[in-house]
Amino acid sequence: MKEAMYYEKLKDGKVRCNLCFHKCLLTTGKTGLCLGRKNIEGKLYAINYGRTTSLGMDPIEKKPLYHFFPGKEILSIAPNGCNLQCPFCQNAEISQTKITTREITPEDLISLCKRYNSIGVAYTYSEPLIWYEFLIDAGTSVKNAGFKNVLVTNGIIEEEPLKQLLPLIDALNIDLKSIREDFYRKIVKGDLSSVMRTINMAHKISHIELTNLIITDLNDSDEDIEDLVDWVSNLDISIPLHFSRYFPHYKMNNPPTPQERLEFAYRKAKEKLDYVYVGNIYIPDTNNTYCPKCGNLLIERNAYYGASIASLNGRKCNNCGKEINIVL
Repeated sequence: MKEAMYYEKLKDGKVRCNLCFHKCLLTTGKTGLCLGRKNIEGKLYAINYGRTTSLGMDPIEKKPLYHFFPGKEILSIAPNGCNLQCPFCQNAEISQTKITTREITPEDLISLCKRYNSIGVAYTYSEPLIWYEFLIDAGTSVKNAGFKNVLVTNGIIEEEPLKQLLPLIDALNIDLKSIREDFYRKIVKGDLSSVMRTINMAHKISHIELTNLIITDLNDSDEDIEDLVDWVSNLDISIPLHFSRYFPHYKMNNPPTPQERLEFAYRKAKEKLDYVYVGNIYIPDTNNTYCPKCGNLLIERNAYYGASIASLNGRKCNNCGKEINIVL
């Protein structure tokens, strides 16, 4: 446990957390919506500091990050909690309720990275931004030791804490759940403008990739997909975009995403973006990376579980010489 950053003390022992847009107002003894920050005698504490629900090695492709050290593995850890309330959460067991955690230190992370030949640490599975104080401390140690820091995140954080954090982060997969503010407000209790700001800020400093989970009858219309693609393409056509298939889970029973919806999204995105992928379903060729200029196969993948470089000379296509948006 550690005193939290980015909060203010108020009258009568109350505190207001300023880490994300929720701005949780907490009386003594109360815990924030994210489950990770608690008012203890008029001070806000990160009660999740150094506590992880999970520990394991994953292919970097599982994050999914397809253009960041392809074929490598990364040590993956997770806090308990989240600052969204997605009714379709695939990891609700660790994000929506308090569970038992284990202690882990920055020194442990560095030791494990060395032992298992990891490229670094991925803060993932639940929402790492609610682990802010630990991210700052662990991220600094990991980076100073020569390893990489990766966030798999919903992007819900205020501007000032994000500015402080981003210089430590080498890569992010940011979940752009919908291009509609109503979806964020009504369905996941979130804030689209926060996510868009995070994407814009992270894109200037770190490697980023985006994921959109296409959910039947919620964010799967032609207009939803086309408008999301337009927004990404206006930012940068070289940002990798992953469409992911939804399956019923937690509180949501909508039917699984039909394959044709994912194929439509893939086709539409390929008209405007250089790198588009489809996950949680096997559709031939939608996991491989092709040169956006000549169509040459650059990286071949076996779903989320491995990748082999087929035709790259450094960051350039072996066939036509085009520079590819990739970190090797």
